[in-house]
Amino acid sequence: MEMYPLFLRRQLAGVSGSTTPLIALWGHGRTYTKPVRRPETAAKNTLTRRASWFFAYTQGGADYLASRGYPRQHITVVRNCIDAEPLAHIRELASKPGTKEFSEAAALRTRHHLQHGRTALFVGGLDTPKRIPLLLETAQRMADALPGFRLLVAGTGAHRPLVDAAASSTASPVVALGHTTGRNMALLGAVSDIMLMPGRVGLCAVDSFALRTPIVTTAWPWHAPEFEYLENGRNAIITPDDPAAYAATAHALLADESRLRSLHISCQKDADVYTIDAMAARFSEGLLAMLSERQKKRGRG
Repeated sequence: MEMYPLFLRRQLAGVSGSTTPLIALWGHGRTYTKPVRRPETAAKNTLTRRASWFFAYTQGGADYLASRGYPRQHITVVRNCIDAEPLAHIRELASKPGTKEFSEAAALRTRHHLQHGRTALFVGGLDTPKRIPLLLETAQRMADALPGFRLLVAGTGAHRPLVDAAASSTASPVVALGHTTGRNMALLGAVSDIMLMPGRVGLCAVDSFALRTPIVTTAWPWHAPEFEYLENGRNAIITPDDPAAYAATAHALLADESRLRSLHISCQKDADVYTIDAMAARFSEGLLAMLSERQKKRGRG
């Protein structure tokens, strides 16, 4: 790893009396998405404490670092993000009658026989962390209870054959769309009521805000840091990690138009909070604070 030579160089600089280089780390702060052994965690924490500054993805990572002895005043929470503004812009146009995007969304509904209040979306990699078998099981449970329900699956990966097989049946609620990004993803958000994400939630949280399409997920232990952006009952729904409870909750949400509208509004508001510009500003503030701290130490020296 690149950090080991850097830390060695820093230690050697201290021994020789030369200027000690600043080393800043950028990352999760703790391991979120898999179990780790205690020695690995201890080694990582020890190494992290040698850094001059830490840029943590989220507040949870920052709190973990502080609880392990890293100085909280040397942590900047950047709120890791992607540039979802273009996605939000197209999604906004798709809600306005008379625009090209509005017509495209209407055509999408017709092509896939989509009904308001009966359409869910999955966006992401079709792989093990996303729990694709549970996603497909949930879709079938909901279709059995809600005639006309459709699940739009936008993505590809190792479990693509599972999705294609499910979609091949004429009675299946699954619509396999393959890898989808940009404009096409925004249109999918415009025709969907919710996002079904039973497995790992990461930056798809930011996508859901831009699309105004609230995530329904489970209290699974291996979500990525951006899962922290979800607020149960406000901009998302988080259910117990149980297949029956998950499907039943999603079904009930589609039937509750008032609650669904409230979630959509909160997603739209949060699209203005979690932005790439805000992340860049926080990063810049952290850099300036780190340099200011160095100047103070030199002044005291």
